[in-house]
Amino acid sequence: MAATVDPLEARLLPSDAIRIALVVPVSGVLGLMGPCAINCAVLAAEEINGRGGMLGRPVELVLIDGGRPAPQVADEVAALVRSGTISAVAGAHASDVRVAVVAAIAGRVPFVYAPPYEGGGRAPGVYFLGETPDRQLVPGIDRLTASHARRWYLLGNDYIWPRLVHARARGRLRAAGATVVGESLVAYGQAVHWLDRVAGARPDAILLTLIGSDLVAFNRAYAAAGLSAVRLCGALEEHGLLGIGGDVTGGLYASMGYFRNLPTEAGQGFAERYAARFGADAPLLNAHGHGCYEAVAMLAALCARAGSLAVPALDAVADGTTITSARGTLTLLDHQVRHPVHLGRADGLDFFLEKSFQ
Repeated sequence: MAATVDPLEARLLPSDAIRIALVVPVSGVLGLMGPCAINCAVLAAEEINGRGGMLGRPVELVLIDGGRPAPQVADEVAALVRSGTISAVAGAHASDVRVAVVAAIAGRVPFVYAPPYEGGGRAPGVYFLGETPDRQLVPGIDRLTASHARRWYLLGNDYIWPRLVHARARGRLRAAGATVVGESLVAYGQAVHWLDRVAGARPDAILLTLIGSDLVAFNRAYAAAGLSAVRLCGALEEHGLLGIGGDVTGGLYASMGYFRNLPTEAGQGFAERYAARFGADAPLLNAHGHGCYEAVAMLAALCARAGSLAVPALDAVADGTTITSARGTLTLLDHQVRHPVHLGRADGLDFFLEKSFQ
């Protein structure tokens, strides 16, 4: 059985295991994503170990709290790389943490990053499983703009992902003849204080690139205020919707590569395995958590194809490396994957999948 290992224990316990740093937030604004992400990564590691492990060795996960400031996370990961404690990194966390980690490990070990991201960021041994703004959010923007959402407000947290998503959205909205009536990038914990400013701009639609507890808090306050603009979210998943208390307005949307109710054989099979392993009361499956399953599985697939965890060997065979997850078949091409994105509309405590985009 694979288990998450404390980083200090990892330095002290002798083992022939291949250790993967699992960088997920268990504190801070994104802390709510941690429990499901850990479960999904553990499930992937256990399945890999059931097939003989990686390079004939068992896999262990070393948990790193990715919810702390980016320099702290990067320093801890780099120290584990230098000591030889870890051989690879899998992560689902904010992009500023990713940028710092990539710089700190400097191509010495592979890193698979799971969530939607802003694009770019190419580096040796770094592989992306999430969607760029063009893939994730532009189809939803186009759909809502075509449905008479002509006045848009852009509201996000102040770091790299929202900044670059907003830049792409502004161009797309201008091309569609829509107007950006306001834009704000706010510090963590401050989102609800911008409610009056957003409402005062009288938008038809709001693009929300807030994350975690800030996204939950803003949507709760928005609903309590009885406001009615359509909201399109780039980071809303099932846990966040539960935190909001659900939504019955018909105007709250999320665009993600995975929802737990995907009506596919692969999606249903994954949900059954997750429930069998962690029980009916386990943290709700969601895109951020499921991404950690994919990240660990992709590391194993790359290793099996290359016969090594050395970054040059992995980069040489990366194109065409394939895994099967709840999303179906994912294949790396140019260090990233291309897969359908789903527009989900909140319907109570779950999402109704309104449309899929190739």
